[in-house]
Amino acid sequence: MTENLAGKTLIMSGGSRGIGLAIALKAARDGANITLLAKTDTPDPRLEGTIHTAAEAIREAGGQALAVVGDVRDDASIADAVAQTVEAFGGIDIVVNNASVISLARTLELEPKRFDLMQDVNMRGTFMLSRAAIPHLRQAPNAHILSLSPPINLDPKWLGAHTGYTLAKYGMSMATLGFAAEFARDGIAANTLWPRTTIKTAAVGNILGGEALLAKSRTPEIYADAAYEVLTKPSREYTGQSLIVEDVLEAAGVTDFSRYSPGVDEKDLFPDIFL
Repeated sequence: MTENLAGKTLIMSGGSRGIGLAIALKAARDGANITLLAKTDTPDPRLEGTIHTAAEAIREAGGQALAVVGDVRDDASIADAVAQTVEAFGGIDIVVNNASVISLARTLELEPKRFDLMQDVNMRGTFMLSRAAIPHLRQAPNAHILSLSPPINLDPKWLGAHTGYTLAKYGMSMATLGFAAEFARDGIAANTLWPRTTIKTAAVGNILGGEALLAKSRTPEIYADAAYEVLTKPSREYTGQSLIVEDVLEAAGVTDFSRYSPGVDEKDLFPDIFL
């Protein structure tokens, strides 16, 4: 296990708020360099934070931040983010595929534009951002790709519940596990990470279940702590896995998860839709 993420360079899709920002802040406390590639240039009354407020929070936490306003669906934005990262920090050690779009609409209700958006951001964005960074990851001593996506379960229960979204998230996972196999000889780890319960994010509050579901969800810090454990593992030994947040933390010796859901009994937490 490496000591920490001091001096390491992360490039992340999204990250203006929620889980992505929590992961970035955790790394920043070690003194990591973090590039955010996100669209949130200006405030949105429906959502907290922008790429610029996130970058400032990263700096206040002790890290260096590069805010690249762009779209992970756009190849030029990805190339620009990678080039700026290498110019600013000298290389890339870690890719975090965080950006994601969700719609739980059933097949006949899912609009084609929404279907395309999910595939483009989730699956294609994961593939293309990782692809652009891999030449630089090959030069890193402990390179990691981490995608925030679920383990692949071919049970009809999951395939049929929200087919469009399932395709998008499983696409992220398949691409990541494919990278693990393809680039194992280069020492690039590629893993996925997913929680057992819902997490307090804008998507959960605005799309899935409002305040009632937020009250039954864990904080993003649980995801960040698990991601940190993954990203500090030896890349040649810890790769090709579909990891669960709570399992990762338990393996690291965490036995009390109450700090991630203060005031909520464990039995009242809401299980994630993929587990």
